[in-house]
Amino acid sequence: MIKIIIFSYLALVVLIGTLSNKFFRGTGEDYFVASRSIGPFVLLMSLFGTQMTAFSILGASGESYHRGIGVFGLMASSSALVVPVIFFFIGTRLWAVGKRFGYVTQVQYFRDRWQSDALGSLLFVVLVTLMIPYLLIGVMGGSLTLSNMTNGDIPAWAGGLLVCGVVYLYIWFGGMRGTAWVNTFQTLVFMILGATAYFVIVRKLGGLDTVMQTVAENNPELLIRGERINFWKMLTYTCIPLSAAMFPHLFMHWLSARSAKAFKVPIIFYPICIVIVWVPSVLLGVMGTIDFAGLQGPAANSVLIDMVARYAPGVLGGLLAAGVFAAIMSSLDSQSLSMGTMFTQDIVRHFGNQEMSEKRQVLLGRLFVLAILLVTYALAQVANRSIFSLAVWSFSGFAALLPLVVAALFWKRSNSTGAFASIITVAVLWAYFFISASDVPGYTVGGLGIMPVAVMLIASSAAMIIGSLVGKPLEKAIVSRFFPDQVHSVNSPH
Repeated sequence: MIKIIIFSYLALVVLIGTLSNKFFRGTGEDYFVASRSIGPFVLLMSLFGTQMTAFSILGASGESYHRGIGVFGLMASSSALVVPVIFFFIGTRLWAVGKRFGYVTQVQYFRDRWQSDALGSLLFVVLVTLMIPYLLIGVMGGSLTLSNMTNGDIPAWAGGLLVCGVVYLYIWFGGMRGTAWVNTFQTLVFMILGATAYFVIVRKLGGLDTVMQTVAENNPELLIRGERINFWKMLTYTCIPLSAAMFPHLFMHWLSARSAKAFKVPIIFYPICIVIVWVPSVLLGVMGTIDFAGLQGPAANSVLIDMVARYAPGVLGGLLAAGVFAAIMSSLDSQSLSMGTMFTQDIVRHFGNQEMSEKRQVLLGRLFVLAILLVTYALAQVANRSIFSLAVWSFSGFAALLPLVVAALFWKRSNSTGAFASIITVAVLWAYFFISASDVPGYTVGGLGIMPVAVMLIASSAAMIIGSLVGKPLEKAIVSRFFPDQVHSVNSPH
């Protein structure tokens, strides 16, 4: 029965994505940013859904299994505050710039803003590299879900392949519009079914008071925020949600908005959505220590699925598994589409044929999405790291690139020298910290509890400022294109 429900759900997702093809206008802009026609509610669901991947469902529960309720404070509480601020101050401005100049990717904007093809190419490589771990967690989550919920009848490799196949089908037919429609549906599914899973499991365990009492008797440190998580680690984790400012898939969703007013709903309701998803995931991870004690490292990735299988078998179990799939695919699709868009627009079209036909643009985008999914699937077969950890590394790199977009939007004196210095600083430090942490669980800088993202962000900011001050200012005419109401001298910092 569980397999029937899961496959029926996946078929429904493909149907929704393909139905959106009826509205396809046959243009690159329509395929990549839905002709900038997405309204407030769909924008909220697609923005939230594309961030709440296996990281928020399986990763959060797996991490809270080891560290306790303090995991909510690591990412959820700070994200609920930081991400809406980014939508307001950065998302709306990038939407306006994108609409004015016809951009569909970040690279187009930064390349044009600082008049450097080389900068755009470097940024493309860095963004794709940082996106790989983010894509990986989606495929890994799909593999775990299908294998565990079917008691191994469907092997992990088949689960990941199925997720990639379904995502590719509706991206192929629907592009950004299909992705936004499916994300809206899937976000509602995993929010509703996630809450359902929580209440069903808690009730079968004897109620919240009983469960928490049992956890307190066996693992009291899991219910004390400061016991398992260093203060500096908790503090510097707040830098990680800044990654939202530089996610390629969020940039494309911002550009798909119908108007600046469409951002009002995401800004107001995003924190509420965070609570609805993260509270059940974190608490269920803590509760998992009762029935599944002794899980080590990445093995805890599956604790939420194991609890669903044990306490909600049959039809309900199938529905809840579908909810996990919804969370996984609602991110994997937007991320894959953004990579295909960047390759088509920023590499092939920019350096090859700028007069490329609309049909050709769409085809190349589809083919590169396929290539990205195949590479990600292959890497997922050999990856053996915590889903939460992989996501944190991806987010840390994007967060460290924040000075790039801040300088582009708000500092007229910024230039390609500063941008190059900032990007290279992030790339070098990210690689260094990632390699240093490969054999060190819970790695922090110098063992002090400071997350690498904080060091990278400070270094990246310094590189942007120093590089821009040392480098040659942009011509006044170029700056005035992006600051039309603030035409002043650019020979001094503002």
